[in-house]
Amino acid sequence: MSDDTPTPPFIYEGLDPTPEPKSTISEVSEAVKGTVHRVSDAIDAGRKPGMPLSILSNIAREAPLGSLLIAFLLGVAVARRR
Repeated sequence: MSDDTPTPPFIYEGLDPTPEPKSTISEVSEAVKGTVHRVSDAIDAGRKPGMPLSILSNIAREAPLGSLLIAFLLGVAVARRR
C-alpha cells in the first residue's frame, strides 16, 4: 500500500549563497533610469495628436511671438506672487 500523506518539502538552511549587496551607485543608477523611462513615456503620451503637448507645440510653431508673450506674462504673474 502507498502512503497518501503528502511529504513536506525539504528545507535547506544555509546552503544558498548569500546575495551580493548592491552598491549605492548602482541602486541610484537604476532609480534614475527608471525615472527617466517613466518621464519619457509620459512625454511621448502627451505628444500624441490631440494631447496637451501636441497642442502647445502646434501653437508655438504657428505663433512663436504670441507664445513668447504669453509665457512672459505668466512668468511675471508667478514672480509677483512670491
